[in-house]
Amino acid sequence: MSQNQIKVIAFDVFGTLARIKQKISPYKKFIQWLHRQGHTSQISDAVTVMSINGDFQDIATHLGYQIPPAFLDELNTELQTELAQIELFADTLPTLNQLKENGYKIVLCSNSATPYGIHIRSLITEIDIYAWSYEVHACKPDPNIYQFIVDQLHCTAKEVLFVGDTPLADIQGPTAFGMSAKLIDRKNGQTLHDVLNDYL
Repeated sequence: MSQNQIKVIAFDVFGTLARIKQKISPYKKFIQWLHRQGHTSQISDAVTVMSINGDFQDIATHLGYQIPPAFLDELNTELQTELAQIELFADTLPTLNQLKENGYKIVLCSNSATPYGIHIRSLITEIDIYAWSYEVHACKPDPNIYQFIVDQLHCTAKEVLFVGDTPLADIQGPTAFGMSAKLIDRKNGQTLHDVLNDYL
């Protein structure tokens, strides 16, 4: 990787820039409910949920189901509780600000359901583009989500460095597309500075 040719740094969000302190997983409960209604369980169920821009009922309607009001209230209550558990890592905003001062364009690229993206937008505001799965209608490692980044920023894949914590979505997917990539291991105490020292 040539540091000099990098103009864009794209970040995964959860596990990289932010974490959910206590997971409640209302979308997992929602998918389980869909299966009980007769929706055939598929590996791509989570991809479907994260590729539709909308709330629980919007997704259910897309799949042909109506959520009972009481269960919908339960899901939304759990969702709000989980959103309140989201926090940025201490180095996230200082690092993003330093990178922008150094002239890099910053991208957030995440496989997320709509409410999580909206919440993160309120926490991380100074971004050149957001590449949310629910807006692009594609989830990493689908090359369409990486294509969205280069199209929006009018750059080439080799000018993008991708940083994330998931090998398939954040390393293998981007590098197969022609980007550079770096893995961050937050669970073992690695920081953004450790990964991006050459760019700060």
